[in-house]
Amino acid sequence: MSRWLFDLGNTRLKCAPVDAAGRIGAVHAIAHDGVRFNGDLAAVLPAEFADACLASVAATGLRVELLDALAQRCGRISLACTQRRFGGVAIAYAQPARLGVDRFLALLGARARGVEAALVVGVGTALTIDWLDADGRHRGGRIAPSPMLMREALHARAAHLPAHGGRYVEFADDTDDALDSGCTGAALALVERSLRVVQAQAGAVPRLLLHGGGSDALRAQLPHAIDAPALVLEGLAQWADVA
Repeated sequence: MSRWLFDLGNTRLKCAPVDAAGRIGAVHAIAHDGVRFNGDLAAVLPAEFADACLASVAATGLRVELLDALAQRCGRISLACTQRRFGGVAIAYAQPARLGVDRFLALLGARARGVEAALVVGVGTALTIDWLDADGRHRGGRIAPSPMLMREALHARAAHLPAHGGRYVEFADDTDDALDSGCTGAALALVERSLRVVQAQAGAVPRLLLHGGGSDALRAQLPHAIDAPALVLEGLAQWADVA
């Protein structure tokens, strides 16, 4: 395939080839620490391809490292940016550039799936929730720490509280389980409240689309959610068609 898509987030790079019909191939994920990649880009990327489309919310240095690697392999690189209107989606922000490009692309991906109305939930370093109505209007969103970030913040302030471990239960009888249940439960509560608010205002229950590297933490407790792990790449594929 001659085109590759790249989603450079705060903790991972996700990339995949896309064919002429917009079908996304196998998705590869490479972790990073904000400074350097923890895996070998050369082992993932083909030696040569026609063009690359990149969406990035990562630090400049890491983005430059990726761009250098891409420049050695392809002749054209496009950088996605948030736009006020695109692909049937109208952004709520008065200053569209302040909406993260990953959130923008996830909305494009949701719209391209043909859902009537959606609550788009991304779980990475942050928990993001965006409402896309049946007319393709972005009605705004929320940003909060993800369960992972909550755990890490607690551990940073109180080292005896572990940053990992435990399982979700409604009322825990163990500290590890209580931490997992509290941090996951806080995220679930925000998602569930958002669903109730949308239902009250729109008169219908939106489809819940769940994406991001940390979405496993919520998936078991949201049985009606649509698993959309490559939603940002799906939106990037839509953007790339006219880039």
